Amino acid sequence: MALPNLNKPSRVEGKNATLALTGSAQAIVSNAASSGKSVRVVSLYVANVDGVDDASVTADIYNGTATRYIVKTVAVPADATLSLITREDLIYLNEGDSLRLSASADEDLEAIVSYEEIS
Repeated sequence: MALPNLNKPSRVEGKNATLALTGSAQAIVSNAASSGKSVRVVSLYVANVDGVDDASVTADIYNGTATRYIVKTVAVPADATLSLITREDLIYLNEGDSLRLSASADEDLEAIVSYEEIS
């Protein structure tokens, strides 16, 4: 399907998603193949909920065959929050793309993402 015209979309739907990170890459937002949509990721925050230990985060875009990193093993101090994506540095997910996250320690990091599905 053809991607929507971003200058004149027929619909823009704002959404949020959350995820407790593990050592394995997990999708927090996906744009299904042949969705006919664009997904605009406008913010991504990762919080270290462990009050004692630092943990590291890896974020990537995966298209089913290739992985491209946004950040790789970046430290998030204990009780701190890291902003990975902002409205000024937004990212688009094409059809078939997933935004994935992983951590150095299971459930020490939690993420929240705000995004828009555009059709």
